[in-house]
Amino acid sequence: MDKQGTSDPEMATAAPRRTLQIFRGKDAPTLDEHGCMSYSIPEDAAPRLAELAELGMNDGAELSVLYSAPGFSLAYAWFKPGYMLPLHAHNSDCLYYVIAGQLHMGTETLGAGDGFFLPAEAWYSYTAGPEGVEILEFRHEEHFDFKVRSGVPKLWERLAESCMKSRDGWKDAVRPVRRMPVEG
Repeated sequence: MDKQGTSDPEMATAAPRRTLQIFRGKDAPTLDEHGCMSYSIPEDAAPRLAELAELGMNDGAELSVLYSAPGFSLAYAWFKPGYMLPLHAHNSDCLYYVIAGQLHMGTETLGAGDGFFLPAEAWYSYTAGPEGVEILEFRHEEHFDFKVRSGVPKLWERLAESCMKSRDGWKDAVRPVRRMPVEG
């Protein structure tokens, strides 16, 4: 018998069958460990990102890949309270779903049960709410990129201020409580 459970030699060379696949959050690799995201950083933005890393920006987020297969990926992100994402875009469409906490995007506040869709190459940023935010990211691509927008000095200043203000609290941050909205 082969790996697909068949003893038929013709079936053994056929494309793998689509089958049920289970994944466990506790076993999910980080985004960097998985290697599904490539970075596109303009030369003038690289020193700014290095400065943000020194200010503790990397301590404000936990990112993992829950599932990845050709044509699909599901990522999980926990952005700690007050975490501000740099203005960025991806090369694939993405559907975001808030599972806990809040995020602020422009004039909108999204909470548990809310979400948003962004087409490929759309620039965006958001800030995690006072409890932080847990979010799922659904993409129709297994591999995608992360392009940072440069040339927006005020945004870089706000990112640095956000890191300095929030980084001490990120050390002891606790994930937000999952509260699904109830109609009533």
